[in-house]
Amino acid sequence: MKRELTVDDLVIAGIALAAGLLAAFLLRMLLRWLGKHADRTRWSGDDLIVDVLRTVVPWAAFLGGAASAGAALPLTKTVQHNVNQILTVLLIFVVTLAAARGVAALMRTVTQSRPGVAGSATIFVNITRILVLAIGFLVVLQTLGISIAPLLTALGVGGLAVALALQDTLANLFAGIHILASKTVQPGDYIRLASGEEGYVEDINWRQTTVRALSNNLIVIPNGELAKTNMTNFMRPEQELTILVQVGVAYDSDLDHVERVTNEVIGEVMTEVEGALPDHEPIIRFHTFGDSRIGFTVILGVGEFSDQYRIKHEFIKRLHKRYRQEGIRIPAPTRTVAIQQGTVSIPLQRVPGEADEVAPVRLD
Repeated sequence: MKRELTVDDLVIAGIALAAGLLAAFLLRMLLRWLGKHADRTRWSGDDLIVDVLRTVVPWAAFLGGAASAGAALPLTKTVQHNVNQILTVLLIFVVTLAAARGVAALMRTVTQSRPGVAGSATIFVNITRILVLAIGFLVVLQTLGISIAPLLTALGVGGLAVALALQDTLANLFAGIHILASKTVQPGDYIRLASGEEGYVEDINWRQTTVRALSNNLIVIPNGELAKTNMTNFMRPEQELTILVQVGVAYDSDLDHVERVTNEVIGEVMTEVEGALPDHEPIIRFHTFGDSRIGFTVILGVGEFSDQYRIKHEFIKRLHKRYRQEGIRIPAPTRTVAIQQGTVSIPLQRVPGEADEVAPVRLD
């Protein structure tokens, strides 16, 4: 039987509610102090734990005080039951949000700490967060006395219809999961597609892959298209790579002297230019008797794909300067024009990539 509300009941309820608020405030201050100490440690797990507790514990203290205040009031069984359900749902809601954030942060920390795993990819983080939120939602329904079995059945049927309507979206989702699981592409890799797009992979989410080109522009590629296209990954199986620089010298050059001077320039570049590999053995290979020069290839080692442009730049500058000092000629292309009275060699400047220019000769 419900009794009348008295002033003592209100005082006790107020004290209980105030105690809950005070406990929440003190616990929040304590957790903030623990968070400052956790920042000083090398282990990132304590930061994650304190961050989750900072959300859950103060709310739990406040809701506990509210529950105690409700218990001190002369409420009917129905009202008391409803109040307890509301407070329980609020607590589950807070715990679910904190758990989703904590698990997502844990997933992000684990992937970033392991090489070859999706470092900054949000697809796994988002999937984990959605799963935790879905579990919390089902727990709330169960707490409210709602049977989740029919809901799961309806979700199964509705999920089939949604899957048929969102084929492209789901194809991109599973393509992204396949790309990350197979470790063919990871955030931070430098890739080049068969269609010509290239750059650093910034992120792989549930629908698309974001690539940052060297021009600092973003290229958005659907995961399904990325999984189907031919692609070169310049970071796999290892980040270091070799580059080829084509050089040519005149036929009257002393090739031993050319090789020695070129090796010296390579040594300077490998030790002085950022991004070069000092331990990489320089390789020079003569390979062609060209129209006006003897061609050879210089193989250089670079630490990462974008370093090649700076290294090529410095190598060509220094090699050209050193060749001029040593008297080694890099001849311009020449062409031989045949006429009736004999043979005349006419040197012509040629622009790479354009057709050879031939001066017409008129005989009177």
